[in-house]
Order: sequence, then structure tokens, then C-alpha cells
Amino acid sequence: MAEPFHCDFSQRLFMGHLGNHMLNAADFHSSARGFGMKYLMTIQRSWVLSRLAIEMDEMPQMYTKFNVETWVESAMRYFTSRNFRVVALPEPGSGEFPNSPAKVYGYGRSIWAMIDTESRQPTDIFSIDNGAINNWIVKDKECPIDKGGRVKMSEDAAFVRTIDTQYNDVDINGHINSVKYIEHVLDLWPLDWYKEHSIRRFEIAYVAEAHAGDQLSFYKEPAEEPNAFNIRIVKISPNSEEPVEVCRSKVIFRS
Repeated sequence: MAEPFHCDFSQRLFMGHLGNHMLNAADFHSSARGFGMKYLMTIQRSWVLSRLAIEMDEMPQMYTKFNVETWVESAMRYFTSRNFRVVALPEPGSGEFPNSPAKVYGYGRSIWAMIDTESRQPTDIFSIDNGAINNWIVKDKECPIDKGGRVKMSEDAAFVRTIDTQYNDVDINGHINSVKYIEHVLDLWPLDWYKEHSIRRFEIAYVAEAHAGDQLSFYKEPAEEPNAFNIRIVKISPNSEEPVEVCRSKVIFRS
């Protein structure tokens, strides 16, 4: 459900909370099939999100109930592609029946790597339960949104701000939470901007890990499409003054 305290001033679900629902769906799906986080952590392995793209026709409204569907589209040795579909659940007494077409809010595409939690290096996905992930690949389910590509940034991108990272930014892998980057990126626009614009598409590609205590600097510039922007996030660690790019993002708004 789009719980009221997970919604913004427009009474629509925050993009960050939708991202959390998608990541939870991915974990529930993989755990039920023997390659989820709970099992992987017993063998010093973990899933790490590499790319995420979410494209929405609209965001669920406050108190709306919805499903997040997920399926594995493909798997390679070090990366796997997982898709999402966000669909409305019919309200009791609404006259809608289970067999009627569901209202689709939008879709998501993601790419994941499996890493060794000690070396932090990618590891062979097919080594888990004799390649069990292959049994769950679904090739004939449609995900009609663009996969996205590399976000191109120029050296002229404008510096916006630098933030500190704290306890609430860190996830179970010990690095800055994937969804926290989404929230920090979307905070680059003021509230008044969101009174006139809604998010049509959000995509992010993670390049390097950041950890608590790192400072994150944000650079932004217009993209080629109308109402679209590219963002680069760079970290400075306490033990190094050398900036390191940690991710790039692209946000497309509708007016």
C-alpha cells in the first residue's frame, strides 16, 4: 500500500519508496528460489545493484494498494537482468474482477552483480546451486521500457552541493544504500519544481561503492531531451583527497 507517510505533498508515493518496494520484491523472489540474500550471506556472497531504471505513467496515490511483480530476464556469469511491473490491485467492492486487465503504473529494469563480501569483487552467479538461476529465467514477459545506456556528462556540469553520509545512509552490505542515492539525487530540485513537474523516468548506474563518512558531491547538467537532466555523484573519502565517481543518474520529468 502507498502508506501516507511514504507519500509526498502531492499524495503520491515517493520514488525512493517505490525503489525500496522493487528491491524487496527482488529479494523475496530470489529467496524463495534459493539464491536470496539470507542464504548468500552464509557463504560470503551478496547481490549488489548495478543499474536501475524506473519509468512510470503515474505514481500510486496515497492508500492505494498495488503489486510489484518481478522476474529474471537473463543471466550471465557476473550479471543478471531483473525486470519489474507495478500494477494496481482492485479495491474491494469496486466491481473490478480478478480477470480484468490490471491498471499498470509503470515498469522497472535492473542489473545486479553477485560479489564476494570479503574481496568485494564480482563472483560467478552460476556457482550457486549449480546455476539454479537458469531455472527461473523468463524470456517471454514484456517489459516495454528502454534499457537505458551510459549517462554522458561533460566537464561543464554545474556543481550543486556536497553532503555528508551518515548512519541512515548505510545498508546491510556496509555501503551507501542504493535507494539513498535516488533520494539524494531527487533532492537536487526544490519543492516548487515538483509542484509543476512529475518524474517520468529515473535511471541510475552505480560505478563504485561509497561508505559512511564519505562526502558526496553532486554535479548536474541538462540532457538532450526536454525536461531531462544528467547527474554525476563523486565521493571524497576521509583517508583520501582524490575524488572518485560513484554513480551517474538521469532524470526525465513531465510538466
